[in-house]
Amino acid sequence: MRKLLLKLLWLYQKFFTLIGYGSCRYYPTCSEYARINFENNSLLSAFYNSFIRILRCNQLFDGGIDYPLLDKLELKPSKLELDSIKYWLVPNEKNRYHIIKNFSYKG
Repeated sequence: MRKLLLKLLWLYQKFFTLIGYGSCRYYPTCSEYARINFENNSLLSAFYNSFIRILRCNQLFDGGIDYPLLDKLELKPSKLELDSIKYWLVPNEKNRYHIIKNFSYKG
């Protein structure tokens, strides 16, 4: 199920975001936010967080930088090199982590 949803998000990002390019009020964009959520959190949590984010992406909210939160830390990397780390995890005050994309990731 997760792979199907990630494939649908990839298709959306590849073909349909060209129509409304630059219209998202947040960084990362809503589709990137959903993709990161579906890769790292449970499906229920990812659906909920993505839905709330899409509801906030309008003229009534200021927008800005809004990184997704990781619910719980499960995976430990096998090797720690700059090119092998896909996301950086920054601790939050509620014992959760902000997920920040590593732009030098080569995977």
